[in-house]
Amino acid sequence: MKVVLGVAGGIAAYKAASLLRLFTESGHEVTVLPTEAALRFVGAPTWEALSGHPVATDVFTDVPGVRHVRVGQEADLVVVAPATADLLARMAAGLADDQLTTTLLTATCPVVVAPAMHTEMWHHPATVANVATLRERGVHVIEPAVGRLTGKDSGPGRLPDPELIHAEALARVDAPVGVSEGPLAGRRVVVSAGGTREALDPVRYLGNRSSGRMGVALAAAARDRGAEVVLLACAMDVGPPAGVQVVPTPDATALELAVAEELFERQADVLVMAAAVADFRPARVEESKIKKQGEDEGLVLELERTPDILAGAVERRDAERAAGGPDPVIVGFAAETGDDGASVLEHARAKLARKGVDLLVANEVGVDTTFGKDSATVHLLGADGSERTVGPAPKTELAEAVWDAVQALPTPART
Repeated sequence: MKVVLGVAGGIAAYKAASLLRLFTESGHEVTVLPTEAALRFVGAPTWEALSGHPVATDVFTDVPGVRHVRVGQEADLVVVAPATADLLARMAAGLADDQLTTTLLTATCPVVVAPAMHTEMWHHPATVANVATLRERGVHVIEPAVGRLTGKDSGPGRLPDPELIHAEALARVDAPVGVSEGPLAGRRVVVSAGGTREALDPVRYLGNRSSGRMGVALAAAARDRGAEVVLLACAMDVGPPAGVQVVPTPDATALELAVAEELFERQADVLVMAAAVADFRPARVEESKIKKQGEDEGLVLELERTPDILAGAVERRDAERAAGGPDPVIVGFAAETGDDGASVLEHARAKLARKGVDLLVANEVGVDTTFGKDSATVHLLGADGSERTVGPAPKTELAEAVWDAVQALPTPART
């Protein structure tokens, strides 16, 4: 497959080298089109050595071969990472003043854009309008990650990991035509997947064994039923399904922000919290790697509770519903091990009552159970007292059972 990798002039340009390597190592022919500004961050020799092709930024290279038009015409996929606010504006305006923007105008293949910029620039009305314009034209714009930016700033605007961009870009090539019919047609569905990673220092983190397989299966099933799907992707061992919007949410803080934005600001109809959110995180994140102090000395960590994202979403939903606002369905997951005090199902019933969700999906987890596996057994517990056990079965079948249960909920908002 012929891939065009556009690189704009931002500090995240260095990450595009890893993305280029992912494409070439998976057997694709890659032409890199950096902007002049991008070459101030990563030079042409790097792009040429990694891609095996010469690099040019202007429209006057290989004039007899009409390169400024041909590259876009022959491309099977165009990926721009990072895309700065300036490049997004030029794309939205249809400008063609260099090789990259000219290629973007001549390409008829899928175009995937991964923005990276400071939070204020990402939230600026001009950028918001430009992104909306590009999406209306069929450009797939990946939501930026939330995290450390240039300097000491932190927030939405970080370039997603190259592995996520790579997986999502390839998924667009074979993405099915949007489903306009089905029981979830016209519904906006948000699904979280994977496990959060809570930073300890620049190298280490506290995490869990969640692979993301269940969340991905749920997102794909909702897509196939006609829904518009947003996948809040924590750390996952599997790539996202084609035809869904992916928002990287590496830790509990990022996930909490994304849930609030998608469920309440963008008014999603359903939230399915399948991600395994860490219950605790380091109270202090060290700026440099923690060193060993001595051969026999251990390490004492102070942990603090992470926000209860599910309970917070239910509390806000209930408050807005009481005021006549929207009434989205909220589905929680309970990964339980059981103990001397109660079984998995008993723990799940207690969590259902405590969280106040509409539906709770409980499953037994462990080192060799559920996590990373393609099949599992789940218990579907409804707020109305209904209970149903499904499995052992593939997670694709479990996802269908979950959506069947959501569609069977009795209120008008859930039909």
